[in-house]
Amino acid sequence: MTQQIVIDPVTRIEGHAKISLYLDTNGQVEDARFHVTEFRGFERFCVGRPLWEMPAITARICGICPVSHLLASACTGDAILAVDVPSAAEQLRRLMNLAQIVQSHALSFFHLSGPDLLLGFDSDPMQRNVFGLAAADPELARGGIRLRQFGQDLIAALGGRKIHPAWAIPGGVRSGLSASDREAFLARIPEAHKIAGTAIRCFELILERYPAEVAAFGVFPSLFMALSNSEGTWEHYGGTLRVIDASGRVLADHVPPDEYQTIIGEASETWSYLKFPYYRPLGYHGGMYRVGPLARVNICRSFGTLRADAALAVMRQRAGGSPILNSFFGHYARLVEIVGALERIELLLADPNLGAGRLSADAGVNRLEAVGASEAPRGTLLHHYRVDPHGLIEYVNLIIATGQNNLAINRTVTQIAQRFVDGTKLNEGMLNRVEAGVRSYDPCLSCSTHALGQMPLLLELVGPDGQVLDSVAR
Repeated sequence: MTQQIVIDPVTRIEGHAKISLYLDTNGQVEDARFHVTEFRGFERFCVGRPLWEMPAITARICGICPVSHLLASACTGDAILAVDVPSAAEQLRRLMNLAQIVQSHALSFFHLSGPDLLLGFDSDPMQRNVFGLAAADPELARGGIRLRQFGQDLIAALGGRKIHPAWAIPGGVRSGLSASDREAFLARIPEAHKIAGTAIRCFELILERYPAEVAAFGVFPSLFMALSNSEGTWEHYGGTLRVIDASGRVLADHVPPDEYQTIIGEASETWSYLKFPYYRPLGYHGGMYRVGPLARVNICRSFGTLRADAALAVMRQRAGGSPILNSFFGHYARLVEIVGALERIELLLADPNLGAGRLSADAGVNRLEAVGASEAPRGTLLHHYRVDPHGLIEYVNLIIATGQNNLAINRTVTQIAQRFVDGTKLNEGMLNRVEAGVRSYDPCLSCSTHALGQMPLLLELVGPDGQVLDSVAR
């Protein structure tokens, strides 16, 4: 009988999951699995709802990145109506998505992963949380709160609320941004840039502080997928799908979102509710690919903005070139994306024509099936709908970023466990490293987050005869 270590629940991620580590007869890690233990039924209970309700409904999939689902759903609605979204509406949608990237990445770095990176993987788990971080470095913690607040406030100014704004609709958006709000947010940009710059400098020191973790936190060849544009610059809304391999060779390019099934297959396993998407031409497992910040910076040539391009050049130099195969650098990529997002927000807010003109297009159902795409903070998000002639939903398929990273997360968990876990004698720090490997992908499993407080965690090592050989509790 295989010995097994269970980490349940995995903490400081958005949702609920556990990790099982399987040991050989010598007590060494042989395999590992990342289990998503909750079930979400959006693909089923959206059936029968009117198309026009879908952006507001699917935004409820996640309380951390509702904007991502809002925009992907609205894009699907645009295609079913067969309309061109007014330019003013597209610019406002882009602005909200950029704000979403800023606030979500700030949460991930400062609140969810920051306690590990800044306090230490072996630090006291009672202090290794956002409160401990605030006690150790009040200025940095305060900066993280302020940076996230900037993104959330901009979302609220556009959509009327920070969480679940029912703002983007098939054909456009409901409202614009006032001139006074634009000026107020422009005035806050310098502070946001200062905080992001401080975070990048902190992370550069972290790379030097944890060489063993940097070398083992998800370092392996894989494919990468993201939205791309004809200019080769970083894309977060619009464009087509591009897939590259570990050497940077383009395997698929200019793939319209509604043709995603030609390159993406979906598998399932009995031990997880999370699907396992893969690059179809290479088959299940062989077609493992990653999405998200690391994929986006690997796929783009540049950001097309001054500060972000300078930061990207340093990042690539520190990683030894591009593509970057190290998931630990996902944290770095988030910080660089914050810089690029802030620069693009500033450009949009400074445009006197932002939001000028018509904000929505009117039409009825002109197509019965469509796919919408957007780059969520965690990676490419696809919404696939079929409707009847009256616009009632008949079919929904959601390709979520965390699902697309599922194979890579499992590979990362195994790699870290084999490097750091000694099954003959457990300690909390080695198991926290396994959790931290999951957090490097910033997985979003549901509408909850464990950034605050302390969740119960019991880790047991069980021998072949069922006897508990060792345990760690917190």
